[in-house]
Amino acid sequence: MSPLYEYDEAVRNEVGVFCGTDEAGRGPLAGDVYAAAVVLDPDKPIEGLNDSKKLSEKKRELLYDLIIENAENYCIARATVEEIERINILNAAMLAMSRAVKGLEQELSMVLVDGNRLPKELPFEARAVVKGDAVSASIAAASILAKVTRDRYMKEQALIYPEYGFEKHKGYGTKLHTEKILEYGPCPIHRMSFLKKLYEKK
Repeated sequence: MSPLYEYDEAVRNEVGVFCGTDEAGRGPLAGDVYAAAVVLDPDKPIEGLNDSKKLSEKKRELLYDLIIENAENYCIARATVEEIERINILNAAMLAMSRAVKGLEQELSMVLVDGNRLPKELPFEARAVVKGDAVSASIAAASILAKVTRDRYMKEQALIYPEYGFEKHKGYGTKLHTEKILEYGPCPIHRMSFLKKLYEKK
């Protein structure tokens, strides 16, 4: 049993049924922020689960399918660019995670949340787990679902706004992306509050 599953087993023995939740997309200059919540089936372990940032895109895609097939329950949710601008990215990420947990429509004893903060609107007891996607199999699974879904969404946005290269950088502030913003100006999915520093430098 991997250390990530051992951690989850200890939590399960302590509290009973629980989910892991994580978000993807706090840092980019464009696009919605996504989150997922996952209840893993202890009888169907998924080999290779890890922090989504440590996995190749191909490996994440493979694990995504395995998680969908083998998890007891899962939900993927998001907060929009408009919400990010209105309540700030941290609160929007927390909102996306609470939506994912509520979307499970399942009674839980505990929610494991990646990071050092807890969403305010969770309907169950919660525990913050720093670097949780490298500690808990459930949080790792949630990180993969959130990341893959967000990457797919950004590839769809690349078809609508082809000039920015979203399929390459997924909205993060790479050299290519910032050059394209300065060349073409922002599009409707850019987070304007994130672009202030870019325009101040100009």
